[in-house]
Amino acid sequence: MVTGAATAVTVLISLDLVREILVLVGNWRLYFVVHDYLAGRATAADLEATDTDALAKLVSWPSFLVWIAAGVAFVVWLWRARINAELMSGAAAFRRSRSWAVGAWIAPVVNLWIPYQVVSDVWRASAPRRSVPVTLIKAWWALFIVANAVVRPIQWRMSSKFDSEQDVLSNADVSTLLTALYVVAGLLLVLIVRRVTAWQTHKHAQNAA
Repeated sequence: MVTGAATAVTVLISLDLVREILVLVGNWRLYFVVHDYLAGRATAADLEATDTDALAKLVSWPSFLVWIAAGVAFVVWLWRARINAELMSGAAAFRRSRSWAVGAWIAPVVNLWIPYQVVSDVWRASAPRRSVPVTLIKAWWALFIVANAVVRPIQWRMSSKFDSEQDVLSNADVSTLLTALYVVAGLLLVLIVRRVTAWQTHKHAQNAA
């Protein structure tokens, strides 16, 4: 069953969203300290402390592992959900073979659309009625692609070098947009996972009865 995997996905995605919010808080705190420093209300020691405090450590490498764990947990869930959905509706209900449930995420270029196909096919094949809309899947994937393929690279470039207060402010602004995209996409993905899991669990219970 996919219930345990769905719980792991929910918990890990929630933790990763907390990490993203903490990163955002750190970026804005850095801006305010830089602003105060240039206005004479903070010292160089305050600037240095911003990079070495507990919050900065919390959002570094250890918490980055949560992001990796969340991704692995989701792929494990998707693999199991795909197997269940195939048993429910047959292989003909899917546009891609079962191996794409894993390979779609690591294959260059095609990872821009095949993961969407895999998840939407599992969604349709698991639903009680085959005509169920895929609006949630479309919204999640659109936000996910915009965040990772467009906004994230911009934010990484901005955070690599600060030459002025405006650079720090721009980084905080883009970080706000990125966090908003991730939070909404993450919540949609949790909803997708929980709904597919509920459909499959209900179907399994019906078959057992």
